[in-house]
Amino acid sequence: MPERIRDAAEEDNQENDKIVGRNPVIEALKAGRSIDRILVAKGAEGLGKLYAMAKEAGVPVKEVSPVKIGEESAGANAQGVMAFAAAHRYAEVEEIFKLAEERGEPPFILIADGLEDPHNLGALIRTAECCGAHGVIVPKRRSVGLSYAVSKTSAGALEYVPVARVTNLSDEIEALKKRGLWIFCADMDGEPLWQADMRGPIGLVVGAEGEGVGRLVKEKCDFIVSLPMRGKIGSLNASVAASIVMYEAARQRLGISAR
Repeated sequence: MPERIRDAAEEDNQENDKIVGRNPVIEALKAGRSIDRILVAKGAEGLGKLYAMAKEAGVPVKEVSPVKIGEESAGANAQGVMAFAAAHRYAEVEEIFKLAEERGEPPFILIADGLEDPHNLGALIRTAECCGAHGVIVPKRRSVGLSYAVSKTSAGALEYVPVARVTNLSDEIEALKKRGLWIFCADMDGEPLWQADMRGPIGLVVGAEGEGVGRLVKEKCDFIVSLPMRGKIGSLNASVAASIVMYEAARQRLGISAR
């Protein structure tokens, strides 16, 4: 495909995850379509039905300036409302456990706390698939959803890795621990990664760009692991750091010696 045509096709695909206008958003909610979030212009009236439907569906609604709505909708008549639809269906956490059971392996789950860069989330999903993780868990709020950019960056991995979205990450971690998982947190002030035993059922928590793992989530974790830094820069890109940790877990789980 010529480059100019390919670029135009990709732009069209990017617009496919945007639903613009009050009625289209309401109809999408009625149809049960997976929606990451809804934007509503501050001061917009007559949206009681939309708010109620979004709450029932567990879809976050964020009030923004009318200017923001105009920018995101590219000047279309949004009537103060637009939504971002998911590029892929969200899974249930139970589906992740079922996949681990089908493979006859102890669960290995990646937990992304507040990642906002779609390219980082897509890269993490791709690495998770490559190193044998059974699924990914993301929070409903303060996190990028399964957008077109995430799907594209995952390079097809989104078709094989279940991604579940939960309301409260701290509560979900507690539930995972009750099911026998040991929860590891990748952070700067932990023990060296190479000293951790990640061979059993595990959840690996990685944090947002710049901010890292949130305090409440971090307090729920059983172990904190870190990567030794030898250079002048004190941290790695979120997806790069998490990929290193995931592959160390994969090495241990495959029984491959580091020597």
